[in-house]
Amino acid sequence: QMRLVESGGGLVQAGGSLRLSCVASGRIFSSYSLAWFRQAPGQERELVAAISLGGRNTKYADSAKGRFAISRDDAKSTVYLQMNNLKAEDTAVYYCASDPVRSIGSGWPASYQYWGQGTQVTVSS
Repeated sequence: QMRLVESGGGLVQAGGSLRLSCVASGRIFSSYSLAWFRQAPGQERELVAAISLGGRNTKYADSAKGRFAISRDDAKSTVYLQMNNLKAEDTAVYYCASDPVRSIGSGWPASYQYWGQGTQVTVSS
């Protein structure tokens, strides 16, 4: 069992920045590819960013490209999501997730094995 705990969410004005963190425990963190998803009310959970084993490869949703950056620190068992130039449409609950199978995760939530409880990000316009 892997436990994932997100932090760093909050209320921010449009144009501001937040850095989300997700700390893992219980499994060998470096063996998992990782991702951040988000879910707004009434909408499906969507992939924001994913990072491969070792952190060499990343991928982003079109809405996140150029504004968000995913990174991982295997020594700290932590994955980060730096979010800059935030917009009202970024408002959602943000979740981290881990995938023990793929070298870099897919956009399909069901392919991820473990999930955090989520952290709320609210961007005021």
